[in-house]
Amino acid sequence: MRPDVQDQIVEIIAREALREPAELTHETTLDELGLDSLGLVEVIFAIEEAFGISVPFNANEPGQSSFDISSVGAIARAVEALIAGDTPATVVA
Repeated sequence: MRPDVQDQIVEIIAREALREPAELTHETTLDELGLDSLGLVEVIFAIEEAFGISVPFNANEPGQSSFDISSVGAIARAVEALIAGDTPATVVA
């Protein structure tokens, strides 16, 4: 993973979860951080704005998305794929 992307993702998620970035690991889940659906939407919007990308995510049907939100590391990998022009579904964890 690119450290600059990873660091920005961690900062965005930490800010929305009202946590310090140092508290997050690649394996940390959004549930563990207490982020609800509104918090998740805020994370997605912040990521889109920070990286100038469109995240293929439907808050009404999060399970139907190809954008992996299972952990902080998964989100960072999916964002890197979008930046590279790949679809998140092609990323192998």
